[in-house]
Amino acid sequence: MPTTTNPLSVLANTGCLLRFAHRPHPDHTVIRAAVRKLRLLGAPPYYTSQNIVEFWNVATRPAASRGGFGLTLSEAELGVRLIYRLFRPLDDSPRVLDEWLRLVVTQGVSRVQVHDARLVAFMNVYQVTKVTKILTLNPGDFTRYGNITAIHPSQV
Repeated sequence: MPTTTNPLSVLANTGCLLRFAHRPHPDHTVIRAAVRKLRLLGAPPYYTSQNIVEFWNVATRPAASRGGFGLTLSEAELGVRLIYRLFRPLDDSPRVLDEWLRLVVTQGVSRVQVHDARLVAFMNVYQVTKVTKILTLNPGDFTRYGNITAIHPSQV
């Protein structure tokens, strides 16, 4: 019998994870409050393997370079371990890749938006857990996906 989770369950996008783990960032407080509230309600947000790879990329990119955070490898690792401790994983599977391909073809997705499509693919594959919401600082990035509700951390 499949297990279901709290209907408040959300997948955190990488931008939220980065700002959650990096205290000096101006968005840290609002994201931390949202995550705390979700955890208190019994619905800690999910993350994917893709989130962790993107996190490492941006966290270790020089601060002067295209949105990088300029963290050391040790600081980036601490951030990843924090995510592992406070968020729940969604396992990768071949079904996620198949769903991603379906989405990018049917929705006409290209360039940088392919990353968001992969997060939506995870959400579609794991509908049994009712992960149909994504915690994001950019809700407009998800409007093309009618079955996904994008939530800004200030709305939690």
